[in-house]
Amino acid sequence: MTDNGRRDFLMAAGLAALAVTPTNVKADTLPVLPEEKPQHHIKFAVCGMSHDHVHGMIGAIQRGGGELVAYWGAEPDKLAAFRKRYPNAKEAKTQDEIIHADVQLILSSQIANERAQIGVRAMKAGKDFLSDKPAITTLEDLAAVRKTIAETKRIFGIMYSERLEVKAAVYAGELIKQGAIGRVVQTINIAPHQIQQGAGDAGGGYGRPDWFWVDRQFGGILCDIGSHQIDQFLYYTGSTEAEVVASQIANINHHDKPHFQDFGDMMLRGNKGFGYVRLDWFTPKGLGTWGDGRLFVLGTEGYIEVRKYTNVAVAKQGNNLFLVNGKEARYIDCNNGPLPFGPQFVTDIVNRTHTAQDQAQCLLAAEISIKAQMAAKRVTFTD
Repeated sequence: MTDNGRRDFLMAAGLAALAVTPTNVKADTLPVLPEEKPQHHIKFAVCGMSHDHVHGMIGAIQRGGGELVAYWGAEPDKLAAFRKRYPNAKEAKTQDEIIHADVQLILSSQIANERAQIGVRAMKAGKDFLSDKPAITTLEDLAAVRKTIAETKRIFGIMYSERLEVKAAVYAGELIKQGAIGRVVQTINIAPHQIQQGAGDAGGGYGRPDWFWVDRQFGGILCDIGSHQIDQFLYYTGSTEAEVVASQIANINHHDKPHFQDFGDMMLRGNKGFGYVRLDWFTPKGLGTWGDGRLFVLGTEGYIEVRKYTNVAVAKQGNNLFLVNGKEARYIDCNNGPLPFGPQFVTDIVNRTHTAQDQAQCLLAAEISIKAQMAAKRVTFTD
């Protein structure tokens, strides 16, 4: 047998062995919880649907007892799909109709740099507000939001769905509260995304709109998809103060879109822990989902890894949590776990509390994401 033939034979034999070797890994599974009926009922409306994340936001509020009664949107294609999906809600002709509608809550996934001012108008009209991320893209808008909250005592929520609507991320928070890994030292978030997707509500199922490519409108990569990760850094470390140690951005593969960034990362330091975030728009089609999002939480007595949306080449299901501490190493399937944000947020609206989301932490995540984007070094590689 020639050297090349021997090499080919060994490679084939090795791949075959891998194909039949059992993993011997059995997941612990969270128990199925009984379905709970909503404790409250509120009416809510949608003011802007530029991003399909609005559908996940609607679902969360409906789980909490919310009734969608009205909507406004600027894009004909989005409106047509929305009209078909929610036939019992009334279509409004203007934003003003929604702002002054007989509702308790207004949701928005309007173009990102327009969301904060919609929220300010909503709060001044006596409504609570829930925005898709990034809810705020400038420090001026952030100041306006904080001022309006102080004046009106309304709630300005931000749907950081990569924590609030991911069951394994929710359970990671519970384990940390229980002391499963000791004191949290650092979070690492790896957050790849996919520009063109086959379908779904993640945003790229039907192509990307013009505003997606303009950083002034979408906020920039660190402010946009980075805000998810900063929220997690603050939440899991418990930091109430934080700063950007370093940040950088680049447009590596989309030179026809000069105002877009397809890569970014940042190093964060809080008063209770460290954080690192990497973001990109390079998810390959072979993955089978829009991104292999990973969360790593390092503690003084153990660590947690969350494989949010897939377990690469092992299983397509998401919500995979791995826990290692002084007692054990466990793989936990979190797909039966709860998603409490929607019911808690509705309860907050009724009771004027902040159980679902701490208001200060919510806005601090927005502030740090804006500052990271503003301070980022723009990197250009030579061809």
